[in-house]
Amino acid sequence: MQSSYALVSEEFKAVNALITEQLTSHVGLVEDISQYLVTSGGKRIRPLITLLTAGALGNAGNYQQIQLAAAIEFLHTATLLHDDVVDMSALRRGQPTANANWGNASSVLVGDFVYSKAFELMVAIGSLPVMDVLSNATTKIAEGEVKQLMAIGDLNLTQAEYFDVIRNKTAVLFAGGCRCGAIIANTDKATENSLSLYGLHLGQAFQIFDDYLDYEGNTEDLGKNVGDDLAEGKLTLPLIEALRITTNTKENTVLRQIIEEKDVSRIQEVIALCNETGALNNTRSLALAEADTAKRAIADLPHSSHRDALQGIADLAVHRKQ
Repeated sequence: MQSSYALVSEEFKAVNALITEQLTSHVGLVEDISQYLVTSGGKRIRPLITLLTAGALGNAGNYQQIQLAAAIEFLHTATLLHDDVVDMSALRRGQPTANANWGNASSVLVGDFVYSKAFELMVAIGSLPVMDVLSNATTKIAEGEVKQLMAIGDLNLTQAEYFDVIRNKTAVLFAGGCRCGAIIANTDKATENSLSLYGLHLGQAFQIFDDYLDYEGNTEDLGKNVGDDLAEGKLTLPLIEALRITTNTKENTVLRQIIEEKDVSRIQEVIALCNETGALNNTRSLALAEADTAKRAIADLPHSSHRDALQGIADLAVHRKQ
């Protein structure tokens, strides 16, 4: 991953400087939470992918691409602030969430501030097609989050419905960033579509593997509490697969009871069931398939270190501990 950052080191510094500049406020509480977010240690994968996309298209260093990368990160950050309130999360990236430190009301309002900053940058880019793609992506993210909320505790949730949720709440922002990078670089429609497909399948690979890690990892590696999804009554792919595989068995009845009661004290039973039934292996296999599809989507781009880095990130998305 470090080699990928090195490819766009100057552009990445410019993005970080722009993020810091934009998240400055004369309102003390906004400033405190914003600076906490800036220094929270996130990898900023989405800006990285945006900058690598620009480089792969020969458009590295274009200031609009810098603005785009910062806007993408703001949209993502605002979503996380709101999600942590909805999910009542206390830990993210191994640190207390903003809502744990400052309360729900402050987190929601600063999330609104960060969203506003994203749209200010979109306006500054000066491209209606970029505004169209990202505003649509923002709508889809909100719809995905609501669909996920509606699906809480739904023991009949299907794999197709799960994919519909993660496509909206996670993958569309990856896809939107890649497509907008292509728009700014003034590429042909086929290349734009290929990059958008790369982003879509990369985002799905990231989310599926995140859900895999929730039942395979540990708190220290994850930077969040193992079993958080179970505590929220959230059925992600490992549970969906385990329920499907164990249909009409005693194990299915046990698993349903644990999920209905949100009994985190039995998380090790759930993990064991997901392992024994092959549900975790199936989940990992689907993540690997999504990563491969992402890599194939950009295989026809001209060979470059930037394109190779994009394909490498797809591999890293499904070979990590957090």
